[in-house]
Amino acid sequence: MTGPAFSVVIPTVGRPSLRALLDALRAGGGPQPVAVVVVDDRREPWTPLDLPDWTPLQVVPGSARGPAAARNVGWRATATPWVAFLDDDVLPPPTWTADLVADLAGLAPSVAGSQGRLEVPLPAGRRPTDWERVTAGLAGAAWATADMAFRRSALVRVGGFDERFPRAYREDADLALRLLDAGCTLVRGRRVVQHPVRPASRWISVRTQAGNADDALLRRLHGRDWRARAGAGRGRLSRHVLVTAAAVASLTGIVTRNRTLALGAGLGWLAGTLEFAAARIAPGPRTPAEVATMALTSAVIPPVAVAHRVRGTLAARQAGPWATPGFAILFDRDGTLVHDVPYNGDPALVEPVPGALAAVTRLRAGGVPLGVVTNQSGIGRGTVTREQVDRVNARVDELLGPFDTWQLCPHTPDAGCDCRKPRPGLVLAAASALGVPPSRCVVIGDIGADVAAARAAGARGVLVPTAVTKPEEVRAAPVVAPDLATAVDLALAMAGSP
Repeated sequence: MTGPAFSVVIPTVGRPSLRALLDALRAGGGPQPVAVVVVDDRREPWTPLDLPDWTPLQVVPGSARGPAAARNVGWRATATPWVAFLDDDVLPPPTWTADLVADLAGLAPSVAGSQGRLEVPLPAGRRPTDWERVTAGLAGAAWATADMAFRRSALVRVGGFDERFPRAYREDADLALRLLDAGCTLVRGRRVVQHPVRPASRWISVRTQAGNADDALLRRLHGRDWRARAGAGRGRLSRHVLVTAAAVASLTGIVTRNRTLALGAGLGWLAGTLEFAAARIAPGPRTPAEVATMALTSAVIPPVAVAHRVRGTLAARQAGPWATPGFAILFDRDGTLVHDVPYNGDPALVEPVPGALAAVTRLRAGGVPLGVVTNQSGIGRGTVTREQVDRVNARVDELLGPFDTWQLCPHTPDAGCDCRKPRPGLVLAAASALGVPPSRCVVIGDIGADVAAARAAGARGVLVPTAVTKPEEVRAAPVVAPDLATAVDLALAMAGSP
């Protein structure tokens, strides 16, 4: 089976399940990923991870700042059009890679992501516990990155995951909402992974209330209706607020010796707590241990949830949109990225210029949007077909990694079009596709038409002269670099990047 090239990114905190996941991926009979990037996000990574000997596998260090930051490290280490994210505690079937490629094949360019389906195996012969039911809820969660594939270009466009979300779950909803706001589409695929229930302490439901702080950030960033847009349930925060307020009022009555207030509010607190505990106990196994856990945690959860929500609201009060690179770098193709073969329609003749791979790899690692703007008048002349040019461009992507947008002009010089360089059309189209203002683009090329197109579009240009560059073009260029590495340095400085 052929299909789009993909990489797999797996952040890990060192769970033993990681080895089972990797063994399952390696044993699968489907298409192999170009890379499997394991992000070691342990706070104390003193011991090596238990990893199989597998050619595409590579380990990169994380920053131990949560799954959002770890996933950003992972996808920026890839160079494929699609990046599939898996949690380190899922178990894919042998057909998973084939199913992934089938899900991704033929998707419209507007589709930025494809979600897999999660199955949570629950124990047979008894009702699930509260924690097991919470985990089973992942099966219906929208855009859960336990199995989610994104176009790399879409991640670049929105700046990846928002690293202000330090916990799992809400960072995926935020990314999905930002992609939808950018005009992208997200779909569900047919592939399936299992998500076993992890062992947890009896206090796990209390610890997970920290997510209420993330909800406050989501509301700040995406408005009051974020839950409906993200397919999230309403939750119980409003009830927790009432129960907590009753508890505070009752304590106030006790301190002030107001028996009426203390008794009335106390009964309100008790009623709310009992209702919450009953709602959690009824669908469970109702064993003495489970009932005791539900009773204890039902009394603790409301004030903890409210405290986290207040903390999150205070922290998010000045929060703005997640920072994106805010600029893009555009390359000419022939003579800049690859050696110039006039009217080339043969992918076998594509040969990158020295330093091209290192230059674009460096930019991708920093999440910089990249595009190619190229005149291909051979199409208009009848020398090559559009299909041949597309195959040549695909070979460039194969050798140098995928560019986030390709813009080409097929017209002859006398056609009078607005897209042929030195006219601005290609630069304007690339900027629009990348969601970046033309003024925040830098065009790197080898002839004066490249620099002139940048100037006409309101962008900036860097000339990297070759043997075909005319002396007057060098003299007229505002910025000249001796090679691509220097051109990238200059472009980053011009864009205000560190």
